[in-house]
Amino acid sequence: MSSDARPLWEYDHPYYCAEGNYFKTDQHRRWDTWQDFRDNTLFVTGDRDLNLLFRWDWQRSGNRHTLLLFFVIQRKGFNCSHDIAVTAEDEPEIRAFLTECAQTMRATWEPLLDGAGTAPERTSA
Repeated sequence: MSSDARPLWEYDHPYYCAEGNYFKTDQHRRWDTWQDFRDNTLFVTGDRDLNLLFRWDWQRSGNRHTLLLFFVIQRKGFNCSHDIAVTAEDEPEIRAFLTECAQTMRATWEPLLDGAGTAPERTSA
């Protein structure tokens, strides 16, 4: 992590995402460690397009860190989520994973990202 990068738990994303899937049960899973999630799912090592990560939230309450990951399984058309107990020491590996996922998302939206970072001018209807 570069010296000027903030830790992932210092970011507060707007709004929130509901865990699981409204239309299908058992689509939210809890994991005891990042290593357990990484080693026992295809979400980390599998196809980034098929298992598209569309949101992440790193929450911290006291000494407890939790990473929430939200995926859409594109070929099946449903979403699922994972609640993972993590530590500050897991951050470099998680940051690398999230960066890869962000690159996949960027490729999807690339045609619209020219000038990203500047708010579009609004016109009244």
